[in-house]
Amino acid sequence: MIGPSASAAELIAHLKTLRSEKNVAGMARFGIVTEGALGISNPDLQKVARLAKKDHARAHELWRSGLREARMLALYTAEPKKLTPAEARRWAGDFNSWEIVDCAADLFVEARLDGLVAEFADDEREFVRRTAFAMIAGAAVHLKKEPDETLLAWLPLIEAHSTDPRNFVRKAVNWALRNIGKRNRACHAPALALAERLAASPDKTARWIGKDAVRELTGEKVRTRLDRK
Repeated sequence: MIGPSASAAELIAHLKTLRSEKNVAGMARFGIVTEGALGISNPDLQKVARLAKKDHARAHELWRSGLREARMLALYTAEPKKLTPAEARRWAGDFNSWEIVDCAADLFVEARLDGLVAEFADDEREFVRRTAFAMIAGAAVHLKKEPDETLLAWLPLIEAHSTDPRNFVRKAVNWALRNIGKRNRACHAPALALAERLAASPDKTARWIGKDAVRELTGEKVRTRLDRK
């Protein structure tokens, strides 16, 4: 029976009983790295995580296994208050999938590792750089009590990396810009101004990021929601 006392080895053994080759094939179609994957859906992994509860030391053991599902479970069961910048850096060095990055970014935001954003953005590795902008996107949504100035201070970082043409980076940069713009009216104007500037850029990637952000930030759905705040 899976519970709080389950070891990393026991959890991995349990995960292997849930293997689905059909799901592995499906994951590949969504750009998820399937080497070392068992094909377990995230909702099912979250069910296991709820039974296993948080355990920071065990999370590190799960991560070291290299299994996609064990690593996702590690991110779901790590303890944010115990996560250190050094640990986050070590995990980031293993990132090989947008899925792992986006899940880790939520954990890093909850752990308040905001100081890593600029460091990760300056890292040339595609998935480490994506982590920076996934963290910004998550912070704009989840850190509701954070001063707007914290989010707006990241706009220059978004602009600086708006010319990175790598797919998983450019999409995260765009995501971060859109989420800041959708946060509230105070953030909307500066984010939209940057989006419009990027939309007029001679650089193809920056232009795509800007135009897509302008499209959403000037859309009726966003404006209606902001008007209600």
